[in-house]
Amino acid sequence: MFETRRRRTTAENDPKIRLKQLATARRTAIPDPATEWVDETPTAQPSQPAVRERLKNLRLPVVATAAVVVACCAAIGILVAQPEKEVPPLLPAAAVSSDPRPSTGRIVVSVVGRIPKPGLITLPEGSRVADAIQAAGGASDVDALTLNMARRLADGEQIYVGIPPPPEAAPAPQSKPAKLDLNTATTAQLDDLPGVGAVTAQRILDFRAERGPFTAVEQLRQIDGIGESRYSKLKDLVTVR
Repeated sequence: MFETRRRRTTAENDPKIRLKQLATARRTAIPDPATEWVDETPTAQPSQPAVRERLKNLRLPVVATAAVVVACCAAIGILVAQPEKEVPPLLPAAAVSSDPRPSTGRIVVSVVGRIPKPGLITLPEGSRVADAIQAAGGASDVDALTLNMARRLADGEQIYVGIPPPPEAAPAPQSKPAKLDLNTATTAQLDDLPGVGAVTAQRILDFRAERGPFTAVEQLRQIDGIGESRYSKLKDLVTVR
């Protein structure tokens, strides 16, 4: 026993033995780096068929999107390149004249006889004998008795005041006039007919303008305001040529 303790004490006091023990303990505590395990298994790479499948799935959306973009660009190009339509200007409608002869709205008559101012007198269309006598300076009551002051005048007519008309003169205005042609009659001429006023005369002209020339006197019955009684008064005073 004493021998064993002596050896142990000797070993602890010996520096060489102590250094060997320390070196052995250090090698035991620190592991050898060369013995550390490292996983060097190569990472699995995706297979080539899988990559092709993925690209194939992405190809359809890309192609569809490109087609939509191209179609939109083409539509915009067509709309921009399309020329603007020209709208023709509105032209005023041509006025339809119901009277083939142009009307100036004025007439010229000749007044002769016992009046202060005999000669030619210009009057508005539709004037009457009384208007012509007044424009010529007036006539006495005796001279006016032979005249129908309410008669409507016509252009180119001559009025004799207080004197008889010469034999070669035209028939007296009091004589029965010729029948009035419905296709050439004016508003004033129609208004002068018995039972026809300004409103009915205008309806006759409107009928002629809308449906064309009259072909028969009986067509007057189709005009509003002309009944059987009024037609019976007009049928012998008008005609159709």
